[in-house]
Amino acid sequence: MQLNDRVVIITGGGGGIGAAMGRRFAGAGARAVVLADRDETAARAAAATLGLGAAGVGVGLDVTDESAVIALVEDVLQRFGPIDLFCSNAGSGGAEGGIEASNEAWQQQWELHVMSHVYAARAVVPSMVARGEGYLFHTAAAAGLLMAVGTAAYSVTKSACIKLAEYEAITYGDDGIRVSVLCPQGVNTAMAPRQLGDGATDGIKEPDEVADAVLEAIEQERFFVLPHPEVADYMVRKATDTDRWLRGMRKLRARSLG
Repeated sequence: MQLNDRVVIITGGGGGIGAAMGRRFAGAGARAVVLADRDETAARAAAATLGLGAAGVGVGLDVTDESAVIALVEDVLQRFGPIDLFCSNAGSGGAEGGIEASNEAWQQQWELHVMSHVYAARAVVPSMVARGEGYLFHTAAAAGLLMAVGTAAYSVTKSACIKLAEYEAITYGDDGIRVSVLCPQGVNTAMAPRQLGDGATDGIKEPDEVADAVLEAIEQERFFVLPHPEVADYMVRKATDTDRWLRGMRKLRARSLG
């Protein structure tokens, strides 16, 4: 999909990857970019940098509130017309711990990293199917493909996000809907990992670097977006010799604890 003259919604758009994607999409010719964020002030400030005037919009949004997501989609449809690209980008890395983490922590990660993506898809897929085109973009993490040591709920829910994206690509691909999922390691945002075991082993990327990779993948309609190309190699190793991969991850965990 080419972004020229397209209407885009990006959640988690008040900063980091979301704001960078907004700038990149606006630069690629998007007609309207809506940045939604729990922090409405940050979303409005980010939207003001897009150079789109009234078509660069910042709004407050709790992505775990389905009714609020539906209301946003309906408002954008009324103001700008059909939504071409919905980027479910909002997320949080604050879920330290394993199976002993509280039910509340697990549920918060589930609502944010899985159900918010479901709510977005429910809101936009019917109209996309009706006109025979559209794009769903999900921000997951390399942790969803591999593992972030010490953060069970984060890793598990990011993995579920990837599986949802796979389901959408298979189910709606013949209806003209394209799907991509972003799986970076460390990115220089408020969520940047601080320990080796958190997945920063191949360096920290800047949000604008990630946004460049995202735009390229969308234009090429590629499913996986891997700003850290090493992740593809790790996936192959995991698939071809899972037991060896697990042993290697245990060593990584031991180093991170030491």
